[in-house]
Amino acid sequence: MTRRELAHWVRQPVRVVVSLVFPVMLLLMFGYLIGGGRAVEGAYVDYLVPGMFALTMAFGLEGTMLAVTQDLNKGVIDRFRSMPMADGAVLVGRSAADMLQSAIGLVVLIGVGLGLGWRPHAGPGEFLGAVGLLLLFRFAMLWVGIQLALVAGRPELVQAVQILVWPVGFLSNALATPAAMPDWLGTVVQWNPMSQTATAVRDLFGGPGGETGHVWAAVAWPLGLLVVFIPLAVRRFRGLGG
Repeated sequence: MTRRELAHWVRQPVRVVVSLVFPVMLLLMFGYLIGGGRAVEGAYVDYLVPGMFALTMAFGLEGTMLAVTQDLNKGVIDRFRSMPMADGAVLVGRSAADMLQSAIGLVVLIGVGLGLGWRPHAGPGEFLGAVGLLLLFRFAMLWVGIQLALVAGRPELVQAVQILVWPVGFLSNALATPAAMPDWLGTVVQWNPMSQTATAVRDLFGGPGGETGHVWAAVAWPLGLLVVFIPLAVRRFRGLGG
């Protein structure tokens, strides 16, 4: 199933390129056009870049969501059901391909961040730990997206459903510190799972905005989402074939 998804990259290279370029454009836009970092202690680029890493892990789910709904509507899934494979194999293969693309995109974004002047002040262990937290968050958001796609059922509904993910990204501390927000909004932002990941990653990278003690929350939130949404998605997928 994973090889099948990777073969689509060869036939649809534009979609892959766009998914890699879009987060780079966001980083450049916020870094050079909208930057400023009100209430951020230290260089804003050191605050922004790890936040953009976390934001990118939550966005770009529509490619996977579209692929799931297109398979459902083309009848491909019916052929897979006649083969000796586990119910969730199609979803796992799709998620594995997405994670590979997300890892490549993260490497590209790290390179762009270094080009903008961002420097991680961390050892190899902390650096890899931060990358691991980012990919764990992506994996959790991916299964949320798969469940939403299965509920939507049709490709034309994916865009509307994908909007539900946006509040997770923008109601976070990815781009601005809660200290610059109204008290009530800052409280909401601090409880956001993405904010927990961004804060933990900033701490591991040794940059401004990092706070010790958030790593556990950055692990617990994604694991909790996975415990809920993987069984829901597999059960929904199995039910669609009934």
